[in-house]
Amino acid sequence: MDLDALRHGNFAKLGEAVTDWEQMTRKLAGLQKDAENNLKAKADKADWAGINATVSREFIARAAAEFADAHTQADSIAKILSDTRGELIGFRTQLNDAIARAEKQNLSVVDTGDGTFAVTGNTRPDWASDPAGKTGATDQKVVDAFRDEIQAILAKATRSDDSAAKVLTLLVNQAKYGFADASYANRDEAADAVAAAEKLAKMAKRPADMSLDDIADFNRMMAKYHDDSLFGEQFATRLGAQGTLRFWTEMAHAHAGARGAELTAMKDLQTNLGLTLATASFSDSDAMRDWKSDLIAERNKNFRASDSVSPVGALGSQVISSLLRRGQFDTEFLDDYREKLFKADKAAGDAGTHDLWVKGYDGLDLDFGDDNGRDPLKGLFDALSHNSEAAVHAFESKSDLDHMLGTTRFTDRGASLGHALESAVTGVAADDATTTAPPHSATQVKIMANIMNAVAQPGTGATLVTKGMGESFGDMAAAYMPEISQSLAGPGAEGVFLTNSEAPDAFRGDRIRDVVRFLSETAADPSGRAGIIYGESIYTGSLLEAHLSDPYLFHAPREQVLADIGRNAGVIEGIVGHSVADGEVKAAADGEADFNDGLKDKSDAAKSWVNIAFTGLKLPEHLGGEVMGSVVGGSAGAVAGGAVDRLIEGQEKHGAKDEGLYSSAKDLYAMRDSVNQQTQWSASDALARQHVKLPEDSANDVVRNAVNSGWDDSSEYLTNSKERP
Repeated sequence: MDLDALRHGNFAKLGEAVTDWEQMTRKLAGLQKDAENNLKAKADKADWAGINATVSREFIARAAAEFADAHTQADSIAKILSDTRGELIGFRTQLNDAIARAEKQNLSVVDTGDGTFAVTGNTRPDWASDPAGKTGATDQKVVDAFRDEIQAILAKATRSDDSAAKVLTLLVNQAKYGFADASYANRDEAADAVAAAEKLAKMAKRPADMSLDDIADFNRMMAKYHDDSLFGEQFATRLGAQGTLRFWTEMAHAHAGARGAELTAMKDLQTNLGLTLATASFSDSDAMRDWKSDLIAERNKNFRASDSVSPVGALGSQVISSLLRRGQFDTEFLDDYREKLFKADKAAGDAGTHDLWVKGYDGLDLDFGDDNGRDPLKGLFDALSHNSEAAVHAFESKSDLDHMLGTTRFTDRGASLGHALESAVTGVAADDATTTAPPHSATQVKIMANIMNAVAQPGTGATLVTKGMGESFGDMAAAYMPEISQSLAGPGAEGVFLTNSEAPDAFRGDRIRDVVRFLSETAADPSGRAGIIYGESIYTGSLLEAHLSDPYLFHAPREQVLADIGRNAGVIEGIVGHSVADGEVKAAADGEADFNDGLKDKSDAAKSWVNIAFTGLKLPEHLGGEVMGSVVGGSAGAVAGGAVDRLIEGQEKHGAKDEGLYSSAKDLYAMRDSVNQQTQWSASDALARQHVKLPEDSANDVVRNAVNSGWDDSSEYLTNSKERP
């Protein structure tokens, strides 16, 4: 920065810009609130069908998100400009003070152009009369001191000005058509993030020079910044697509067989690197778009560590996928990468996928977790499990879905595929216990129907459950209890079995057989069975609370509601119980401890289901078909939550048949009694909470008879759907 530019700088225009941006930020905050509370909220409640149910709703959701990002970006710009203006005014004050002090010592400070200046001593004719030369002479040390002081002030002002311009440009370039979500309190925060990215990218270009201490420092900095979009974009683009893949190839090779602290460090590095790249993938800067395109283009290249003795390294796709396991990546990027990977995998056929990706890579280990990274589809599925939108895109083609399910017979990718499918059909990303589940779209319901059809196939369907997907199938069944309940109850049941699904009747007709077989086969897995039981219990509790709190939801006596809901509980859990008793899942049934463990392990997830899985239930058509407020969560949901608590407590009361639930899963009638007891307790809770005056004995009798009736009917459902012993 030129001396005169700072010395005589008029920052009034910059001040006006700050004021304008601050005003814009306040206006955008109002628009953001209005978009979220009115635009999006009304769109969520709208009973849309057809293209409006998908395109319009998604467009409005994205528009609301853009208002939020616009506010965030405007706020960051305002703060960076304000901070920079304050710094420059401070540097101007320091500069003028230094110059004033220099003038008092007969020194002149002159701008000499191009960022240079000179500090010289003043001369006057009367100084010549001073024989000692002391009047006008100035010690060179004093000159140098002023020069250094002024140079330091100008250097700091230059850094402030340049870094502000740099981060503002980078911030704006993050989104080509929309707005960036990067949030900074001041210029220093943004500049520090960019500087950290530059430093780590430089380190990553020389992985051989990185000691364990260097890796620890690398991890600490990445852990701090991996959610920062400017940091992620600058790190990725400065390292480059090929450089990113080479870095991880070299690190994986150098630390192969790591143990103890070294293994922990490498796990952290893989996680932090993945999270950083996930954040970066949302940037739409020209450099980042090139990086994403270049990365996918490297998928078939052989990446070999520099000191490896083997000519066989790792395919680019294997390296890429090993870095996709953590974090949520951009949908468009995942779509592009998945399309290429699916095409190659399908070309190899169901049985050939192992030879395509795994055979010949015996020495490869790119994942410092429980896997080796040889099958790139596993890493891709993990990425899809963290991005529900991309997961829906991946499996809306029945051909692709059937192929991927078919490959599980020849690979060990089942668990990862199950998590991706679960994310696709529920709309809730893996490990996310905070997001409210959106209404099931028609596309999601179609995918779920195709999954149930695959699991229902004689012979091959049962195999899918044993390939690591049983637990996910149980979770899917839990999330689709409203649609499953409507299908089993038949036409006219929508007034009782409330749902926010866009296709609530999609499982009726010929597909009921698929529903029954799906529940039956999923029951073979202890965790899958636990998911069904939790899902049914939560849905039953939610329905009871909803109907007893509002008698106008269903135009019938309260006893009829209790009977319909009770019968449904008996049918669903009866299908599970009879499947166990039939002996077709004898190995799982004999493992009572496994089932009890499954119930315990699923308890935390089930707690979150009370909040996310059955919200926004749709009112019956005769009441306008609007989406009502959540009947669970907040002050509501107590009945469903109590049902979960009792299921957990029941596992701690083995042998206490009158108190414990499901303590003897091998016993068909003990399971029936558990369903009956659980449903009666939920009904009693709901009656008490809503102050409904029904005789307790009468209510329990209605529920008991209904559950028993449903339980008996479940046997017929099974008989009509599959061959039984």
